[in-house]
Amino acid sequence: MERLSRRERQSELRERIRENPFLSDEELAQEFGVSVQTVRLDRMAMGIPELRERIRSLAERTYGVVKSINTKEIVGELVDIQLGQSAVSILETTEEMVFERSRVVRGHYIFAQADSLAIALVDADIVLTGLANVKYKRPVQVGERLVARAEVLRRKGNKYIILVTTRVGQDPVFRGKFMVFALEDFPVRRKRDNP
Repeated sequence: MERLSRRERQSELRERIRENPFLSDEELAQEFGVSVQTVRLDRMAMGIPELRERIRSLAERTYGVVKSINTKEIVGELVDIQLGQSAVSILETTEEMVFERSRVVRGHYIFAQADSLAIALVDADIVLTGLANVKYKRPVQVGERLVARAEVLRRKGNKYIILVTTRVGQDPVFRGKFMVFALEDFPVRRKRDNP
């Protein structure tokens, strides 16, 4: 990328963060060919909060919207949702998620993030996954941030087809097409209180 003036860089920076609020200062610095400190100063000058604050703000707007799954059961942090349309979650990978020898994140964490996001997207009390067609695109290393985006492709009655794509930065790492079912008349067993 050619060298931009401060004003041009700040304008581009604002636009990139508007398009993708999950970009870190490090990713933006690399993209613009400047130091991380320059990005931080630009952000502060424009009143754009740091990544954690942007994520927290997005997550607060989603609280209480989801019916199909308890928000504590969603793998990753739900940061945006439009029921029946689209949703986004973020999962910070940790040491506990990796294979000891290879240091690669176990696939079931990546799958669980996508599956729970697909379930959360449906506006119903009980939603179950009926079918999943998944593809892992590349290994994920510990410390990488997974951004999963779900989109309802179609709906027929109580059946939803949902596409979930997961990226690390700009790199796609996972794709899953889920068929989930909203069960309206399913008897729900409540946990009994222990005496």
